[in-house]
Amino acid sequence: MSPDPDSTPRPPATYVLIHGAGDVGWYWHLVERELRARGHDVLAPDLPVEDDAAGLSAYADVVVKAIGGRDELVVVAQSFGGYVAPIVCARVPARLLVLVAGMVPAPGESAEAMFENTGWADYAPAGERGPGEVDLFYHDVDPALATEARARGRGQSETPGREPWPLDAWPDVPTRYLLCRDDRFFPAAWVRRVVRDRLGIVPDEMDSGHTPALSHPGELARRLEEYRADVWRDRRARR
Repeated sequence: MSPDPDSTPRPPATYVLIHGAGDVGWYWHLVERELRARGHDVLAPDLPVEDDAAGLSAYADVVVKAIGGRDELVVVAQSFGGYVAPIVCARVPARLLVLVAGMVPAPGESAEAMFENTGWADYAPAGERGPGEVDLFYHDVDPALATEARARGRGQSETPGREPWPLDAWPDVPTRYLLCRDDRFFPAAWVRRVVRDRLGIVPDEMDSGHTPALSHPGELARRLEEYRADVWRDRRARR
């Protein structure tokens, strides 16, 4: 069993929270509050999602610039952020990478191609392919919070979704995947197979839709802290 995450083994972490497509760093604000209360530094930069000139490297540039000289990095990515986070981890000394309902790219594969290559359409229920935004992403989020999230959302350029993923391999960083069982966009059965095939691990699971940072921020923060505590403990054991 993991140590009590509230004990916050030192040194504290810098959590780097990467949002998904068409979104903003505000998406993480409730999780950020939880992590700061535990003594950690937290970064949640806005990616240049509306800029047609910005590709995956430019997205990673924004995150790396926000990190600056910080260390003890835990990089966490939501949804399309899974295409950005590994690039960041290839550039900075990350201690841990966590994908939360995240995409899992393969070398040379665009985000658009990933859906086709992994058979996403075979797993998505027919009735869920054309629902409204609330039903698809925010069905388990407080209505007032869902309304604010939609108001803060931004248009997403097609540029990064069409760009081949630039890395030759997954970065050499401990990686965890947190699957959301009630996700209507990334069906659980599809995610389990993709994570097994591409990362060679079994995802952990929680009861949530696609946006757990809004629907279950306390539980999400606790899960992140458990992952961090495990990695910090393993590092001490190797010394």
